[in-house]
Order: sequence, then structure tokens, then C-alpha cells
Amino acid sequence: MQYFAKEYDVLVIGAGHAGIEAGLAPARLGVSVGVFTINMDWVGNMPCNPSIGGTSKGHLVREIDALGGEMGKAADANTLQSRMLNRGKGPAVHSLRAQIDRRRYSEYMKHCLETQENLEVVQAEIVDLTQNADGTWKAVTRLEAIYHAKTVILATGTFLGGRIYVGDVSYAGGPDGMFPATALADALKRLGVPTRRFKTGTPARVNRRSIDFSGLERQDGDEPIVPFSFDGLYQPKNELPCYMTYTNEETKKVILENLDRSPLFSGKIDGVGPRYCPSIEDKIVRFPEKQRHQLFIEPCGAHTEEMYLQGMSSSLPEDVQLKFLRTIPGLEHVQVMRTAYAIEYDCVDPQALYPTLEFKTLQGLFGAGQFNGSSGYEEAAAQGLIAGINAAKKVQGKDPLVLDRASSYIGTLIDDLVTRGCQDPYRMMTSRSEYRLLLRQDNADLRLTKIGYAVGLVGEEKLQRLLEKERLIAEERRRVESVGVAPSPALDALLVSRETSEMKTGCRLIDLIRRPQLDYACLAPFDPDRPDLPAEVFEQVEISIKYEGYIKRQQAQAQEMRRLEVKKLDETLDYTRIQGLRMEAQEKLNKVKPQNLGQASRISGVSPADISVLIIYLKKQEALLRQTQAKKDD
Repeated sequence: MQYFAKEYDVLVIGAGHAGIEAGLAPARLGVSVGVFTINMDWVGNMPCNPSIGGTSKGHLVREIDALGGEMGKAADANTLQSRMLNRGKGPAVHSLRAQIDRRRYSEYMKHCLETQENLEVVQAEIVDLTQNADGTWKAVTRLEAIYHAKTVILATGTFLGGRIYVGDVSYAGGPDGMFPATALADALKRLGVPTRRFKTGTPARVNRRSIDFSGLERQDGDEPIVPFSFDGLYQPKNELPCYMTYTNEETKKVILENLDRSPLFSGKIDGVGPRYCPSIEDKIVRFPEKQRHQLFIEPCGAHTEEMYLQGMSSSLPEDVQLKFLRTIPGLEHVQVMRTAYAIEYDCVDPQALYPTLEFKTLQGLFGAGQFNGSSGYEEAAAQGLIAGINAAKKVQGKDPLVLDRASSYIGTLIDDLVTRGCQDPYRMMTSRSEYRLLLRQDNADLRLTKIGYAVGLVGEEKLQRLLEKERLIAEERRRVESVGVAPSPALDALLVSRETSEMKTGCRLIDLIRRPQLDYACLAPFDPDRPDLPAEVFEQVEISIKYEGYIKRQQAQAQEMRRLEVKKLDETLDYTRIQGLRMEAQEKLNKVKPQNLGQASRISGVSPADISVLIIYLKKQEALLRQTQAKKDD
């Protein structure tokens, strides 16, 4: 028999990486929050790779931290190994990646939810969701408890209608042996939520004691470690190494001989898989010319013998998995502790959402994370943070937060999803941003901390640290612009050793820093009055000097983009009534209902000519409005 249990301002369904941030943000903004999870021990779990960050994903984590989110601090507190990727390339693509103790991380996040004021975390499966006549929401649990909420955030991950595939075996299930959210999937369809089927997978976990590390390539972490969080609450340590090995022709042979037993190739799986993270059988088929594929062996925790085989996702039968794994150097006698599997699940068409992540047709309902068609913990957490902020703002009657593409990778991620949609699980990459030199991971605090402060998630202390950092950067920039450096044999020797031209006359220090071959560190002996500043200050000054021209060019492009963003479009506009728009543009514009010209210009199928038509239309509408207003005034 159903009974009324409680009412919240914000009800979050799911306690993975999206659900955590979606719950913490509104609670910290002062509204009441209930976070519901199928299993309390599954909060913040990492069912796939036990790592945080990576190329472009590290950018997202630092942006989450700058805005006042939790993921960066949690990662720093539970790091097993940290590396800065792409150091051999420019600063735009430098990205932090940390191997994480998955059980410690889960415990950290669970405790974070448990101790957060204004938040309750509840173990219960939501099996029904309906909207009340007054616009509020009603959620019903498996145990027939009724919860009311002013807003709801769907952060269901891969649980929604989940189905597991291992070879010929297929059954309803969630990740890591959990049960799926089948009833909720049916409830969302009754609501009219436009869902589709996506698919992802995860590699096997193997016993460390069964691996022969003697011939494997060892990978240690970087020293000193750069933390994810700008707060500096935790100093990560490199506790454990990772290892690398490769598949071979024998591996390839075993897989090809058993392709008919793979549900990916037999047609049993209908869901669309991730383009940028294919299974090992998919890689073998798609790249037949490759003689070997890289495999990383990574620890799952400091107090477990489980090792994760990154790059070896598979849905082949259990016996085939064991057979091909034992063809790989170091894994000849490997013991599989958890078999690899593929999972199919329901997710929404993200073009049904506003940039606030609220549904266009279901007021007060928000989506976040893999439910929105993305993949990855970092993408999920970023969306959870924005959905949580906007749910709280809706409850409080405040204007929503929308980050544009030139402000952040978070803004790029959400704009890509809601404007362009996705045909397969969306993964953030640096190449997705046209402003990536502006959106570096090193300056996330400079870009977003003030926004976090204005929202209410960043405190006064963090803001003052940022303002002091800005002051030091400005002072150091002025100093290097004025400091002169005289020619000398020692300086010429350095210049020759760095393969750059010698100095004929004196110059300013900034002119030397501007040379690609030189940096602050090598010029230190010729800068005796250099102040004792944090390394991050020197880093910001050096980047601003070396890439000044490129940065100014991207800033100009961002300014032009924002000029279009100011031109608002009426949500009720019927684009079939605008003469001059192509039929495809009319169809796409009516589906997405862009909020401004900038968003309209990024819709696939809308051409520059169509944007010109819209600009002319808006000018005509503005002229008519002025004429109408003038007549009223007369």
C-alpha cells in the first residue's frame, strides 16, 4: 500500500558521478535535496576504468572544481598515481589523469553526501515518476513510498533498462552485477521522454598475483604531482605503478575465429556503442592492418589484487576472453576475477533538453550524465553540477546558469549535446572546442571561479586566493616587460645550446621568454631579481607571452560568437513560416528550438545562408516592434 514519505525541493535519481554533483550543488545552495540510489554501497562507483581525468577530461574536472564541485577534491584524496598527459605538445592539450582507488573514492563520496547539510541520501529504487497537476513531481519507490519534489534530476547512468551481454548469454542487469532500473524506463516512456538505446562495455578485472610483470613496461607517476583541485586540501601521492603490454597475432587469431560468438557481430546488440572506445574485437575488425594493440594494466585500489585491463573491453564469451588474454605477454597464466561484458541501456535524445539541462516539454525535469547520451565519469559530473545548480535556481526563482562554448569545456559539452545531439555515446575531446587555447586546464580557476562565487558554490576564501593570484600574474607580466637583459658569453652559450640565435644587443626579458626554445627555468640565472612566486604564476605569464597572438585571435572569435548569442529567438517561433529558410533548416530549427542565433548557427543542417535569413527576419521584427511602440506613444 502506497504511503506519503516526504517532499524535497530537488529529487535526484541516481548516485553515480552525475547524481553526486547534482545532489551536492543544490544542497549547498540552500534547498532540500533527496538523492536516491539502488544500492547505498554503489555511490560514486567506477564500474569501468578506475581513473579520473585524461585528455580533455582533466579539463572538465578542473572546471568542476573551479565552479565549486566535488570531483577534483575526491580524486586528489584517493589518487594512486598521477600523470600529466601530452606534455610534449602545447598547453592547450595538457591534461591531468589520475589512477584512483575506486573503493576509497566511493567511500569518500558516500560520506560527502551523508554529511552534507540539506541533503538526504536514500537507498530505494524509483519505479514510477509522474507530474502533478500543479507542475510538481511524484516519485514512487519499489517499497511504495511516495516522494514529492519541485524538481527532479534523472542521473540513471547505464541502469535504465540495462541489459548485459557476454557471448551468447544475455540478461536484464545493471553494471557490476547490479539489477537494472526497468520499471523507471517504462515510466519515462509513458511520460513521453524520447529515449534511444546506447551500448558500452568494460574489460575484465584480473588477479595481480597471476600476472608476470617481469617483461612488462612499467609506468610511474609524475613528480611533483599537480592536483586537480585548486583548493589544495589534499596532496596526492604516487602509490602504485601501472604497466603496459601489447596484443599480438595470436590474440588476433583467437578473436577472429570466435567473432560469430560476439553479440556485437551476431546482431544481438541493437544499441549504438562508443565510437572512441571500441571493444578489442571491434578494434581487430576495424584495423586489420595493425599487428598489435596497446594494453594498460592498472590497479583498482591499494587494498585489492584486482587489476584493470584498459583497452580490452569485450563482449565475447567467457571462455574466449580467457583464451585471448592468455596469448598476451605477462598474462599467460592470468586469472580473471570479473569477466568483461557489454551493457545496453536507455538514454534520452539530448536535443529534448534546454542548455540548462531541463526538458523543454516537461517543466522541472532535468537530465544529467549518461542519461543524456554522454560517456565518461567526468562528462557525467560536469552535467550533474549544471543540472543541480539550475534545479536549485528554478526552485529559488532565479535566472539559470548557462556556460557558453568560449567559457569552458563544460559549456562546449552541453552545447554539443543539446544543439547537435549525438548518434553514439558522446565523449569530450579537446578537438571539439574551437577555443581550446583559451580553455586550458591550467587556467580553469581564472575562467570560472568568479562564476562559482556568483552562483554561491565558491566561498570568500577561495575567491580571495584567486584575486591574489590574478594580482601576482599582472605584476609579473609588467615586470618582465620592463626588465632588461644584457648580452653576455654565458647567455649566448645558453642560446646556442637551445638552438636559437645569439643576442647582438640588450633586450627585454619578455622578448627572451617569447622565444619557443626558452622558458623561465633556463633564464633564471640571467634574471637575478626574479621574485619568489608560485610556479602557477610563472606558468600563466609564460603561456600568455608565448601564445599572445593566438590567444587574441581566439578571443576575437569568442567575442563574435557572443555577439550572435545576444540575438534571442522566441521558443514559440514556427520556422516553417519564415520565408527563405531551407526545408532542412526549418525541420532542424523546429526540433531544437534554439534560444539564440549563436546556438542556431551550430545546428547540423543549418547553413550560414539560413542564419542570414534569420538575421533579416529578426531585424524586420525589431522594426515592426518599434513602429508599434511609436504608434502607442502617439
